[in-house]
Amino acid sequence: MAEKEMKFEEAMQRLEEIVSQLEANEKPLDETISLFEEGLTLVRSCDRQLKAFEEKIEEITRKNEGQND
Repeated sequence: MAEKEMKFEEAMQRLEEIVSQLEANEKPLDETISLFEEGLTLVRSCDRQLKAFEEKIEEITRKNEGQND
């Protein structure tokens, strides 16, 4: 079963935590790589969600423009 995707805000918060940990440069290399990999996964998730939000906004805008004619 696939893991449920985090909400955008949760993913961004986790990304901020990961960036802070990576910037501190205090983790062993294997943990650093794991954090980096998790961060990339979160970035892809956020990108997908943002694109979906943009499509939804465009759809709403088109519907609204059609009603104003």
